[in-house]
Amino acid sequence: MSDLKIYQQELTTELQNILQYWMQYTIDVQKGGFYGSVDNDNKPINGSSKGIVLNARILWAFSAAYNFTQDKKYLLMAARAHHYINQHFVDQEYAGVYWSVDADGVMLNGRKQIYGNAFYLYGLSEYYLAVKDPVVLETAIAFFGLIEDKSFDEKRKGYFEAFDRDWQPLNDLRLSPKDANEKKTMNTHLHIIEAYANLYRAWPDDLLKERIVQLLDVFDEYMIDEVSGHLILFFDEEWNAKPNVISYGHDIEAAWLLQQCAEMIGDTYRTNKMKQHALRITAAAMEGMDTDGSLWYEYEPQQKIMRKEKHWWPQAEAMVGFFNAYQLTGDSSFLEHSFNSWAFAKKYLLDKKSGEWFWGVKENTEVMATEDKAGFWKCPYHNSRACMEIIKRIHTLSIK
Repeated sequence: MSDLKIYQQELTTELQNILQYWMQYTIDVQKGGFYGSVDNDNKPINGSSKGIVLNARILWAFSAAYNFTQDKKYLLMAARAHHYINQHFVDQEYAGVYWSVDADGVMLNGRKQIYGNAFYLYGLSEYYLAVKDPVVLETAIAFFGLIEDKSFDEKRKGYFEAFDRDWQPLNDLRLSPKDANEKKTMNTHLHIIEAYANLYRAWPDDLLKERIVQLLDVFDEYMIDEVSGHLILFFDEEWNAKPNVISYGHDIEAAWLLQQCAEMIGDTYRTNKMKQHALRITAAAMEGMDTDGSLWYEYEPQQKIMRKEKHWWPQAEAMVGFFNAYQLTGDSSFLEHSFNSWAFAKKYLLDKKSGEWFWGVKENTEVMATEDKAGFWKCPYHNSRACMEIIKRIHTLSIK
């Protein structure tokens, strides 16, 4: 049996395992939706807040899994996520979705983080492709219009980062305490284009396509460093770069995702440009590769400090990013890097006792035991998507 066939079979099994974990351990039967946090022993952490990122990513993952497998048990999970978000996160007064609710589903942080609204749009568009309910599509289109109305920078292009509950300016725009407090970020733009391109599959609108093109051009002009090939993470509103850190996971994720977005709108010119960028960014990401084939988390160039942790999501994205580079070049070394990313995940990140993937490991491969197994940021998104992407890509190779 070929290595590719083994890879495909292992990821088919792993996809089932990931989804089964979330169905078995994360459903909040008592209070609705899903637990806000589950520890490494699969025990829900009582009183944990529930974030829109977690819930929107559950909506996307199970909608995508249903669209991929046609297994109706996945559609039931997607429907649960869709219902809970509608009931508890959607702001009926000011529109958009809250950043978080408490364990009982009551608004906790009502700020309108565009990152969170984009992820809900991503999940909604995938859910529509599963259920073909015109009301779901109408809601997705309305969220596209909301992001355009509230966040789009008509003067300089791109999107502003965050707003208060009633869409007024905020002093603190950050997704998390470790981020720079800037008006525009690469991370939010990456997930806006991801959501917009997915919506385009369901609704091939001219303005939507125009915005996707503009986003691709924003990445090309501002966010991909001409010299290093790394992504620049933070900017002021006039696109002045604000040096911060190099994120190897975001590098390798963007390497394949931007190319895919260009392909989804059928833009040959930008697809070719993003293919070139894909290889440049992939090469840059490899600067963060350890000798075992895994990716370190981040590097701070000014202090010359490597953050020597290996989180789950960069390894999942590396599986796809390196596979994409192999497809572009035929260079088997990229395929080997994809294999190695999966081998590292199997050896150190998959929790063979309790299921799913650990958050990450330290430099000595010790598990980061205090981090969530499921939680505000730890969702069935990166790893389930990596499984589905590579299974599909191997299938494509096999029929050529």
